[in-house]
Amino acid sequence: MVIRRFEVWLINIDPTIGKEIKKTRPCLVISPDEANKFLDTIIGAPMTTIIRNYPTRVNCVFQKKSGQVAIDQIRSLDKIRMVKKLGTLDEQVCKVVCETLLEYFSFE
Repeated sequence: MVIRRFEVWLINIDPTIGKEIKKTRPCLVISPDEANKFLDTIIGAPMTTIIRNYPTRVNCVFQKKSGQVAIDQIRSLDKIRMVKKLGTLDEQVCKVVCETLLEYFSFE
């Protein structure tokens, strides 16, 4: 299975605990292609249609639905959880995702 950065996959992220985003849902692959090629896991950010005014959420439109990429909910996911590829996000949204990740993990 070939998985590329910035692809959107339907991923079963259950079971979850507490406030973790639940159920089978679209997730944006944010791990680099080199890691995706060799590891049995990817790093993904769940997507949601519930809009929150959080600095860790990136607005997007995917499959004609408005939503957000939840950077605050990123997780390592085994490839076994991946159901099917749904598409890719717009390049500009992917750039904002990268900028948000840099800000989220900055050392300041």
